[in-house]
Amino acid sequence: MASASLLKTSPVLDKSEWVKGHTLRQPSTSAVRCHPVAPSGLTVRASSYADELVKTAKAIASPGRGILAMDESNATCGKRLASIGLENTEANRQAYRTLLVSAPGLGQYISGAILFEETLYQTTIDGKKMVDVLVEQNIVPGIKVDKGLVPLAGSNNESWCQGLDGLAPRSAAYYQQGARFAKWRTVVSIPNGPTELAVKEAAWGLARYAAISQDNGLVPIVEPEILLDGDHGIDRTFEVAKKVWAEVFFYLAQNNVMFEGILLKPSMVTPGAECKDRATPQQVADYTLSLLRQRIPPAVPGIMFLSGGQSEVEATLNLNAMNQAPNPWHVSFSYARALQNTCLKKWGGRPENVKDAQEVLLIRAKANSLAQLGKYTGEGESDEAKQGMFVKGYVY
Repeated sequence: MASASLLKTSPVLDKSEWVKGHTLRQPSTSAVRCHPVAPSGLTVRASSYADELVKTAKAIASPGRGILAMDESNATCGKRLASIGLENTEANRQAYRTLLVSAPGLGQYISGAILFEETLYQTTIDGKKMVDVLVEQNIVPGIKVDKGLVPLAGSNNESWCQGLDGLAPRSAAYYQQGARFAKWRTVVSIPNGPTELAVKEAAWGLARYAAISQDNGLVPIVEPEILLDGDHGIDRTFEVAKKVWAEVFFYLAQNNVMFEGILLKPSMVTPGAECKDRATPQQVADYTLSLLRQRIPPAVPGIMFLSGGQSEVEATLNLNAMNQAPNPWHVSFSYARALQNTCLKKWGGRPENVKDAQEVLLIRAKANSLAQLGKYTGEGESDEAKQGMFVKGYVY
């Protein structure tokens, strides 16, 4: 893979220019040879956004910081609100999202926030653009671009992720609105196989999405989630993830995706949620880091793990165990429920609880910041933060 210095350069926007909504630059492409004497003639395409993509990826993969995933669809957000007795209205979604993005000092621990489309165009309850509030906190705005999972015909009751149709113009519009990275989540189910068809479909979809995102100025978060569903052991998870990650990076290369301008959001290697043999944080770290070393090029700037239904504390302990020694990549987090669960309950939909809920969010964000640095101890954690959040067949 060609280094970033060989790629076509472009002006890099500072953060004050992220959200001005100027006329969108139209991406162009150029090609450079990976090796001047390589008989294969392998080429790497570099869009006019190449330098900016690298800069954005590095900003998100910065020491002691990770990603707040708050890109739940309106339907899933409604389920969260219902859990605290609130109706699923735009006003209630706006109030909750305002609470999250405006938590004082959040940018000390959070480098990027993944938004749902409604949120990208939404204002806070005070009338400020959500994107502007994030940028003021030195948090890069991102956007969920996939259109969700649907049944995969010809498979063993498996799924594929839709959303490639119209992705290029949508990505261009998201860039103009202030987004600088994107997310596409696809899943692989171990109890249902996984079949070769499902694995290849997942990998190809991620690769096409990544190429389209980079062409439109968005750093793609590549998310091949190995679902926790099942009673399989950690060795089976390792075996499946090894195959899935190999396919993903094969097709990323085939689609000329610039590895320096992506972020990977994988599952940790853990036993199935219904497996009786639980793994310690050290075992999870050993298996996961072994897999990373076998499958992930060092050119990838950041590995931003998903929590996938682990408890808040479990996800943090596992991340901390992976950061006890230097890694070739920034090993961090991109958590949704593992950052928001206790915060949501503390809020309870009451305006007078906003400050306390934000403090809870900051506690969780700081804990994961320390885990990214390998300095988390787990002391003083509440029983609520230790409760698992696995939901069988989870969709969002």
